[in-house]
Amino acid sequence: MKLPSALYVVLSILGAFAVVGAMVTVYGSGSAALPLWAPAVRPGPLSQAHAFLGDRCESCHAPNKGIVAAKCVTCHAWAPELLMKPVSAFHANIGECRGCHVEHKGANVRPIQMDHAALERVAKRSGGPPVALQCQSCHAFQDKHQGFFGKQCATCHATKTWDVPNFVHPSPRSTDCGQCHKPPPSHLMMHFEMMEKAITGQKAARVEQCQLCHQTDSFNNIKNVGWYDMH
Repeated sequence: MKLPSALYVVLSILGAFAVVGAMVTVYGSGSAALPLWAPAVRPGPLSQAHAFLGDRCESCHAPNKGIVAAKCVTCHAWAPELLMKPVSAFHANIGECRGCHVEHKGANVRPIQMDHAALERVAKRSGGPPVALQCQSCHAFQDKHQGFFGKQCATCHATKTWDVPNFVHPSPRSTDCGQCHKPPPSHLMMHFEMMEKAITGQKAARVEQCQLCHQTDSFNNIKNVGWYDMH
């Protein structure tokens, strides 16, 4: 039996009122005010670090706005060590958390997904060019070049991966290693005279003659010796 059209209208109106009522209740009194509401709309479990928030969606979300950075700062402002470390000092100006911190991916997933585009947006808002990332400000401690190539990391590296897929090492017969490589500190001290020369058998070698001792596949692969972890 078909229901009268008027009944459909009434049911639709009641449904609309129910939705609006639920929203008003949640917005006004928090997620706990309406039992079973939060689990029904939650896209996935929180990470272990945020599991203590439970179903209190308002801890991070705001009505009609979604995730608000100010709510994140409420909890994380007590961590000044973030601003004291060069690798994370950019948090002082970022003003945007959800670009890199993604939740509801599971309890065992760390909610950090680095998005350099978010940093680029901050640079643009501050009046800089669209791509004005100062790589050295965060990655100086990872610089295997020891500053030898300067600070223009984007000349070789992309933000998606640290590797340089198109890089081809010069011939193993090359003797101009100093174009790209600096000697480690031990080579500039007596350790080079007392240990390195004795281990490699190259007693007449000079520090700049890298090719006499080292293979090009790894700094620790020593000619006629094999793998030797010197440093």
